[in-house]
Amino acid sequence: MFTMRAIWKGAVSFGLVSIAVKLYSATEEKDIRFHQVHRTDGGRIKYQRTCSIDGEVVSYDDIAKGYDIGGGEMVILTDEDFADLPLTTSRAIDVLEFVPADDIDPILFAKAYYLEPEGQAAKPYVLLRDALKDADRVAIVKIAIRQREQLATLRVHDDVLVLNTMLWPDEVRTPEFGFLDEDIETRPAELAMASSLIDSMAGSFKADEFTDNYRAALQEVIDAKVEGREIVQPEEADEAPAAAIDLMAALKASVERAKQARGEASADTSAATAPKKATPIKKAAAKKATPAKKTAEKKATPAKKAAKKSA
Repeated sequence: MFTMRAIWKGAVSFGLVSIAVKLYSATEEKDIRFHQVHRTDGGRIKYQRTCSIDGEVVSYDDIAKGYDIGGGEMVILTDEDFADLPLTTSRAIDVLEFVPADDIDPILFAKAYYLEPEGQAAKPYVLLRDALKDADRVAIVKIAIRQREQLATLRVHDDVLVLNTMLWPDEVRTPEFGFLDEDIETRPAELAMASSLIDSMAGSFKADEFTDNYRAALQEVIDAKVEGREIVQPEEADEAPAAAIDLMAALKASVERAKQARGEASADTSAATAPKKATPIKKAAAKKATPAKKTAEKKATPAKKAAKKSA
């Protein structure tokens, strides 16, 4: 049973069937939040709402919404103006159509909500849930949340109906990057090696295998402060790799590293021969170091002789 408070109540309109539901936020941010405080005594920083024209402090009752039309002019809207807007879906989730999930680009998804049946609506709720499963489709719906009409999908997750609000198409920006107009070609060998890298790193996504390392380290710092412990510095993060000069060589090295991480034997012998090629360099470095050592010893000899004579 959910302990959180329902943020919306209404009904799913499914043909002539009406399903009373409650809406709950399905996700929550786990970011560690801070307050702005006075550095010297820790007092909370407070802000006052003041008018930019007369400088007076304004109460909530005197605050309205204004739309800037440019040139220093502002159109002021009151609660009565918003009340007259035609939000026909204010207390309903209207099912518009059923589509394959693959038809929807994930870039459109915004926030997820769980739907819980209310009162005697459990049976029609389960009926819609099972029908969506059997059809392997999602419902396209409209809903009004906080005075804003939104497009959304209705799908099944863990035997619960989930509503995902969506952006309107004109809210998605068009990528206008210069390289898109350039004629950039990839060689077949490079594409084959990139595909090999993808294959070597392929796996099944399991969300619980990933953790927020930064948040864990920050929480450790906070806990240490509270308990008066010495703060243990976290391990250094890996530096970002430098831009690849030889793309093919970088791809080959990436494939080798991915295979080694999985404990697979490498089919490429170039990595195995790399240490042998490095050996002559080490020998040469050793040879160069030898004369310097002898010279140092020779320079030290007169000093030793002088020491013996004085003795």
